[in-house]
Amino acid sequence: MLTLQDAKNRFSAVVEAALAGRPQEVSRRGKPAVVVISAEEYHRLVEAAQARRESFAEHLLAFPGDEIARAEARPRDVRL
Repeated sequence: MLTLQDAKNRFSAVVEAALAGRPQEVSRRGKPAVVVISAEEYHRLVEAAQARRESFAEHLLAFPGDEIARAEARPRDVRL
């Protein structure tokens, strides 16, 4: 894992490694921050994620609405 400063200093090498199929992890303040990958790999990952994603309608239909207990709250009386 590279530090942010090292990645800045060697950006061309970081890009070349990512293009060669070796993702480059970069940390900031000692914590993992980003991964540099090729545009081709990024698009492949996005397309794979979209292929697995269900539609919003499918998501709503899969909601277990009958399994959730509903509150029996009544509105309180309001005096104006």
